[in-house]
This record gives sequence, structure tokens and C-alpha cells, in this order.
Amino acid sequence: MTRRRWLADQVEADRAYLVGEHAMHLSRVLRAQPGQEFDLATSEGVFKAHILSVQEDRVEFQLGAVIPTPSTPNITLAIAIFKFDRMEWAIEKAVELGVSQIIPFIAARSEKHLAQAAAKRVDRWRRLVLQASEQSRRSAQPEVATPIHLEALLQHSAPNRIVLAETEQHVSLKDALQKPEFAPGLSGELALAIGPEGGWTPSELQKFTQAGWQPASLGSTILRAETAAIAALAIAMSQLQ
Repeated sequence: MTRRRWLADQVEADRAYLVGEHAMHLSRVLRAQPGQEFDLATSEGVFKAHILSVQEDRVEFQLGAVIPTPSTPNITLAIAIFKFDRMEWAIEKAVELGVSQIIPFIAARSEKHLAQAAAKRVDRWRRLVLQASEQSRRSAQPEVATPIHLEALLQHSAPNRIVLAETEQHVSLKDALQKPEFAPGLSGELALAIGPEGGWTPSELQKFTQAGWQPASLGSTILRAETAAIAALAIAMSQLQ
């Protein structure tokens, strides 16, 4: 039976801890007991670990042998803010697929009330990411950035940057990833930008190209924002792993 994996909140030498609400799920819901074995992911790697002590809001582990983990592509998903229930679904699935960072951003066609409320949702999104990371046995929790405006996103430092655009007629995402200049395996991080419901404005697409982003298409059909996010990430992962 596959051991459940947890992401440690604190690490001290060969001891690691889950604390707060994170620990409460293990202590209250799963009724953890000393001696039980789990996989524990830390900033130093993933370890076999067994529980030393259980308190309601603090569970202490003894770290054991290192568990080898495969490397994954470093992909940032920049996703324009849209309806929160569907956006949360997209975030959860992006984590399961292996995304490294998620950047929510405000585009011209982002609904104003959602854009205004987005900053208050970040803690919820980060909890969702933690849960999805443990469920999918990730070795690290992806970062969820504080929402930014499009102008800040344009200056993202990733050496490889692709904006998904339904108006692009010639270059598919797969084609873009096969170009020498878009080879994250050779030159680092890839950033993918997904537009809002209603799509990009012509002015936004012009700003992307002027800032050095490569436009690419996901095909001839019009996809919902959450579908586009997952399709783009799945294609990128399959091409780069």
C-alpha cells in the first residue's frame, strides 16, 4: 500500500512537524498514532518518516531514508482571474499535473468584482494547493502568488514565455514548444499565460508580443478558461518531461 505523503511545516535536523490546522487533520480526522509511517516532503527532499508524538495541533516525525523523486519541468501558469469556483478547479488540477507556480492576474476583461475580491481568496487558494499537493504526492507545494495586474505579468522573468491566444492562426502550443528558443529543458522556466472569460483584447495581445511573449494556439475550438489552463499545462508537461 502506498504511504500517504505530507508536506512538512517545520524541519529541525532529523525531526519534522505538521502544525496548526494541518496537524489537526492528521490527529483528529485520521487519528494518527505514534509509530505510524508516512512519506514527508521537506525543502531537502522526501523522506520516509514515522510519528514520534501526536498533539491536537502538532505532530512530530522522525525522518528516515531519503526517497528518490523525479525532476519535473519548471512551469509557471499565469491565469487571468475568472469565476472562483471554476478557477479553484483549474488550480487544483494544475497542481496535480505538476505546475511549479500559479500567478493570478487581472486582465482587461476580468470581472471587476472578482478582481477586487481576488486578494482575499489567496489564502484559500494556498490551502487548496497544499491539499492537492499532498493528494497527488508532490515533493513540493507550488507557490500561489498574490494577484497582479497584466502590466506586471508582462515583465515576468521566465526565459520562455507563451501566451495562449484563440486568434493565433499559425503556431500551436506544441509547435512553439519545439522551437529551439522555447526549450525549457535547456534554458529554464516556462511561463504560460491564459486569458479571462471573453478572451484577450487586441491591445493586450499587442503588449504581450512587444514584451517578447510567443503567441500560440490550443486549436480551432473556443475553450473555457479552466479548460484552456489544463489543456495547455498537460501539453507542456507531455512535451517537456
